[in-house]
Order: sequence, then structure tokens, then C-alpha cells
Amino acid sequence: MTKFSDLKLDPKVLSAVADAGYETPTPIQAGAIPPALEGRDVLGIAQTGTGKTASFTLPMITLLSKGRARARMPRSLVLAPTRELAAQVAENFDVYAKNTKLTKALLIGGVSFGEQDKLIDRGVDVLIATPGRLLDHFERGKLLLTGVQIMVVDEADRMLDMGFIPDIERIFQLTPFTRQTLFFSATMAPEIERITNTFLHTPVKVEVARQATTSETIEQKLIEITPARRDTAAKNKRELLRALIRSEGEACTNAIIFCNRKTEVDIVAKSLKAHDFNASPIHGDLDQSQRMRTLDGFRDGSVRFLVASDVAARGLDIPAVSHVFNFDVPSHAEDYVHRIGRTGRAGRKGRAFTIATPADEKYLAAIESLVKAPIPRGEIPEGFAPSVSAPRARASDDAKPARSRSGRGRSRSDSAKTEAAVAETPVVEAVETPRAEPRREDRREPRRDDRRSDRGGDRGGDRGAPVVGMGDHVPDFLLRSFRPRASTASAAKTTRTAVADSATDD
Repeated sequence: MTKFSDLKLDPKVLSAVADAGYETPTPIQAGAIPPALEGRDVLGIAQTGTGKTASFTLPMITLLSKGRARARMPRSLVLAPTRELAAQVAENFDVYAKNTKLTKALLIGGVSFGEQDKLIDRGVDVLIATPGRLLDHFERGKLLLTGVQIMVVDEADRMLDMGFIPDIERIFQLTPFTRQTLFFSATMAPEIERITNTFLHTPVKVEVARQATTSETIEQKLIEITPARRDTAAKNKRELLRALIRSEGEACTNAIIFCNRKTEVDIVAKSLKAHDFNASPIHGDLDQSQRMRTLDGFRDGSVRFLVASDVAARGLDIPAVSHVFNFDVPSHAEDYVHRIGRTGRAGRKGRAFTIATPADEKYLAAIESLVKAPIPRGEIPEGFAPSVSAPRARASDDAKPARSRSGRGRSRSDSAKTEAAVAETPVVEAVETPRAEPRREDRREPRRDDRRSDRGGDRGGDRGAPVVGMGDHVPDFLLRSFRPRASTASAAKTTRTAVADSATDD
């Protein structure tokens, strides 16, 4: 069996690894560290939770042990898709490089530019950053990437999902052509493979497990629920989630609960707190300081349930997570692999529950197609019955009177009495003038006819006369006869004749 001492690492690195309690490398570490120490490009594909971070951190520290960093010119660069993952890489670097004099800087959002600029100005050996913040520093003229010797892209497929690929391509173009490049991910989409073919030079592909496979140490269960009403689906899922947590009992020491939307994260966290569960939310809209406090609380046990969006689905190394609950079925099949990979890490056992409704059928089909295995179906906890409460609008109909067009404060019962009274009152027009209901666009025309009848027009005030159509109604002025007037020429001739006769008489 291979040991870390067989991998030709720096003695100071081996000492730090031993202090951390590790003796035997994982398969991805045993396969990626030797070619990385030789200076070759590496493309590593392995299940989440198998130690990919150490696969590039350990050889990087060994290779950078000789040399010195210059101001604003880092010697190595590690790109991570999220702040939490970048912070975790920085923590791993501190653990494994504690016996060396290498320096690092962490460039992530939520931290002031001034503090980060001071670190860069002093010169750093390892720069760990998210793509957006890295480019911000570069465009401000505070950073040069021409001295990068080793470049690492962690969780490469997540970079694709988050739209970072154009930034990654730009960053590659800013680094030297002679750099060493290390790509690591749990899944490898065709677009990512195109990027690797463009920027990696004859890489060593280390694939210790089939792409997009789930760990055998994780027990998966799919719990299907059919809500009685569409508008109570979210409520029924929250009830089922609480029932699942209670059914697990003491075995559920802590858990990560994943939701698809940030708003749903807040709702689920508040619901759990209202039912006396120790839960806290984490998503991208929260301040970085609050996100780090929540993660630290989850690690030290002061927070039992972490309700998260997919910001916590990639790369976070929290070894002692006993359960994962997918409150929402992920819309991207790859996210399912990463979500449930938060449990069952480093050889431990874990359990993953997924709550699904009939609307999630297409997402489940995509997940099972990706992992090439059906998700085992589980039973709903005994005694669970989803509530069938009516919506608030309908439930309040008996509590307060409904508004009507005829009066604001009139209730439905009063309106019914009024309509009954009107129906009993004889109406001449309704009885004597039966006619078909006009279409909406033709309803205004008979009303104009009625108004003319009221004014005593051509019908002589007979309001009971049927109005069939325009063909049966001829206005009175069209039936009158008129005396024709003489033409203009004949009128002028008659005028001249009259004037001549008058002159003769004079």
C-alpha cells in the first residue's frame, strides 16, 4: 500500500501531514501527486470527498519551497468557484505549509480591497481567489499574473455552471504559457473538456472513479409525497422534513438541508427554528462574515442543521456530516452528486434523503440517467399525515363579509336576499321585450336606442316596441319629402329676369 512517504514530498510537508493524522493517501492523491511533482499538467476526476484539495496543495508546497515571491506577482494561483471553497483551500494550505515560510493571500468578495492589497504588495507565494475578485484587482492595477508558475482550477465544472468560463479563459491568457496547470473536478462536462484541451498541454488524466458516481458509503433514499393541494406542497414538504429528522433520532447528529432557491432557504430555516430545531441558513445573499460564522458554528457543533443553497454543495470539507436532506430535487443532475457528497466522507457512513413531488419527475429521471442507477425508494415515516388546510382567502370567507359591486360592506347573504327581491319584482322590459343576450361588443347599441325612445323620438315613447335590428328601424327624417331647389344657373337667370321686368315698369 502506498504511503505519503513514498510520494517524494518535501520532509516539512510530510511532517505536517503526519501531524494532521494522515498516513495513507487516497486514490486521487496517489495518482495525481507524482505527475504534479514532475511538473506535468494534471486532469483529476474523482468523487467529491476523496481529498482532491490535498492532491494539488501538497505538490504545490513542495515545488514552491525554493524561490521567493515578488511584490504583486504571485508564484501560484488557485481558482475556486465560491468564497467558502476558496477559504477552505486557504485553511488546508495553512495546515500543510505550517513548517515552511510560504505566504498566501485570499482574494474573495465580502472583504475590503485595502487589506487584500497590503498582502499582495508584500508578495505572496500562493494566491487563492474567486475569478471575479481576482479580475477586479487586476483591472485596478494591483496585481500581475506574469509570474504564475502553477495554476490550479478547483471544481472546474462548477465554474461552467456559474458562468465563470469566460473569466477563466481570460485569466489563462494573462498567465505565462509555460505555467503548470492542474484541473480537478468531480464531474467533467464536454465544455470543460474543450477548455482542458485548449489550455492543458499533454495532461496526465487521473480518473479514480467513473464520472458522476456516488460514493458507496452513502445510503440514499427517495421519499415521494403527493400533496393534497398544489398550494400546500411546500408546507407538506416542510412537515415531511421534520418527520424524517425525528424518525432518524439520535443517529442524525447534524445535517445539511439543500434548497434550490435562496428564499426557500430562509423559509425552511425559519420553519425549523419555529419547531425548536437548531438551524441556520447560508446562501449567497448573506454577508461573508455571517456565512463564515454559520459555517464555523456548524463545524464546532453549535449549529445542528445547516439550511443551504448550492453554495455549500461544492468542495466544503466538513467530515462529520451524518445526513443530507434534499428539500428540493436539484434542477441540475450533477448537483445531486455534489450535494449528497457532503456526507459519507473519508470512509465514513452517511445517509442522504431526497424529498420529491410528482412535479420533480423529469429532474429525477436526469439524475438517475447521470448516475446510471435508480435512487432507492424509501417509506414515509410512520404516522405522518400531510395537513390539508384551506388557503387563507377561502378560510376567511366566513370570518368577514365579502365585497360586492353593489356595496362594499354587503355580505354574500345580503346580496342573495337582494337578488331574490329583485327577481320577485315585476319588470315590464324584462317580460315584454324578450331578446337574446347580445355579445359583449354589441351591448352598447340597444342602450342608445332606448335613450332615444325615452326622449320621445320616432317610436313616440313606446318603450315596449321590440328592437330587432337596424333594418326594421327607419328614422323619421328619411321618410319626409322635400321640395327640390332650383339649380344655381336657373336661379341666377330668374333673378336677372325679375330685375329687367322691374326696370320696364319704372
